[in-house]
Amino acid sequence: MTPLTPPAADLGITQSRVLRSEWTKLRSVRSTRWSLIAALGLTIGIAVLATAVFRNHWASMSIGDRAGFHPLELNLAGVQLAQLAIGVLGVLVVTAEYSTGMIRASMTAVPRRLPVLWGKAVVFGLTTLALSVPAVLVAFFAGQSVLAGGGIPHLGLHDPGVTRAVLGAGLYLCMVGLFGLGIGAILRNTAGGIATFAGAMFVLPPLMNVLPSAWNSAASPYLPLAAGQAVMSLGGSDHLAPWTGFALFCGYAGAALAVAAILLRRRDV
Repeated sequence: MTPLTPPAADLGITQSRVLRSEWTKLRSVRSTRWSLIAALGLTIGIAVLATAVFRNHWASMSIGDRAGFHPLELNLAGVQLAQLAIGVLGVLVVTAEYSTGMIRASMTAVPRRLPVLWGKAVVFGLTTLALSVPAVLVAFFAGQSVLAGGGIPHLGLHDPGVTRAVLGAGLYLCMVGLFGLGIGAILRNTAGGIATFAGAMFVLPPLMNVLPSAWNSAASPYLPLAAGQAVMSLGGSDHLAPWTGFALFCGYAGAALAVAAILLRRRDV
């Protein structure tokens, strides 16, 4: 009778195995595919649609409207909608497991817990980055080709600040997803996580208008939405410096993940 082979030493829990596990879970969930498809479609589709509509109305536009036109704004219009899909998906990456109870199996397999959170963040962040950067580049080239075909002023990546703004849009979408993931890990509830994410990103900025104008002007650039989107701006006194604002937004996402890590160690599953 052949003796039983003892478990191999490499069957222990490692971060790489946790990463593979989180990748399997991410790609096997239907909401992941639909959310990412929606984000890609919005990023590219809205850019092409906006530039096509603008091209059709260019001949009838006033001189003032033409003077205020900036080609890059049309290309990044889809990012404004895609960020909602990415952020909501970030929340769902965590809360879906809590709602189904599957998180208990994950934490039982990885008793130290934190590798699970880091695995989710790394896998989701890299997946979002790998899709968002190409999507923004496709949106840029497609949109600018539409404008060029109509004889409308357009841009190339060689123009000042354009490469930074375009690639920065992809980085911004990645950090939006991680911000949503951190909020989801803190609250562990889908409805609460989505509401908190939407409130911090989209509801809080308009509410700042109730403050005196001086306070609003001083505080608004430091809110998550304005800070993160500064990297996509080609100028303007209402924004922080591009990479300064993006660094601040990374700080928001990092703080959300840090709080989630602390709570994960202190609370029961």
